[in-house]
Amino acid sequence: MSWGAAEGTSVEVEAGVRLHVAATGPAGGQRPPVVLLAGLGLDHESWAGPAAALAGRGHRVIGVDLRGTGRSDAPTGGYTLDRLAADVAAVLDRLDLAATVLVGHSFGAQVALLLAATAPGRLSGLALVSSNGVRASRSAGFPFGADPDRLERALVRAELADRTAARCQNVRAGFPAGAEPDPGLVDRLVAWQLRMPPWAAVACLRTYLHADLTAALAAVKLPVLQILGRHDPVTAVDGGPWVQDRLADGRLVVLDCGHYPMFELPGPLAARLSEFAAGAGDGDGGSYGRM
Repeated sequence: MSWGAAEGTSVEVEAGVRLHVAATGPAGGQRPPVVLLAGLGLDHESWAGPAAALAGRGHRVIGVDLRGTGRSDAPTGGYTLDRLAADVAAVLDRLDLAATVLVGHSFGAQVALLLAATAPGRLSGLALVSSNGVRASRSAGFPFGADPDRLERALVRAELADRTAARCQNVRAGFPAGAEPDPGLVDRLVAWQLRMPPWAAVACLRTYLHADLTAALAAVKLPVLQILGRHDPVTAVDGGPWVQDRLADGRLVVLDCGHYPMFELPGPLAARLSEFAAGAGDGDGGSYGRM
């Protein structure tokens, strides 16, 4: 397997549905494998920088394109968190991965958190990047983020009216207020986003905004690293301490970036993930405190 966009392998996760999987780094090394899940509409290519850095530190790194994204199949259904987490579990089983550090960005972090809560024996650590994991919007029990119903109406309306414009607007909304992101980077992110068909995008938007995993936190006993952006317009950084207070073994890192630390601060992000993965593999989860 290779991290190259046109190469890799595929894993059948249910009848007629295959996920694209890419990998880099040494197989069978001393450090635990790291599995990367991208945010909504993105795929393994968005992790290229951190993946190379992690591989250089001795990790086997596996990128999984969730159903509906990248080069994975995009069936008309199956975009609930339960199904997406089951897909990832099937990939871990098929690749015979054990003591894995699972890393999810944004929507991918919700999928990762559910897998950590329901199948903890497969993992040695969990990292939530640009996500509070439990919710992407506010509720009576989680008072952080935007109103889910209003945001869903606006995003779905925009998606159905002009898909390209909507994806471009969504990408730009992830950068800090007042920042002017590199046009080439925006073009790349939009191109990756446009691989996701509208039916998958609408279904995942609804899952992302309405899924509630607050009750699942009590079942997560393994080490959890949460990395948030101080200037993230998408994920409420104030929700981080709320999540940490409910974890058995959590640590919070806040970086000076927006919603895309893999592009804004790829070096510090990879360093944090590698240190955490090495510690999780040793069974102590590293030495992070809240920052």
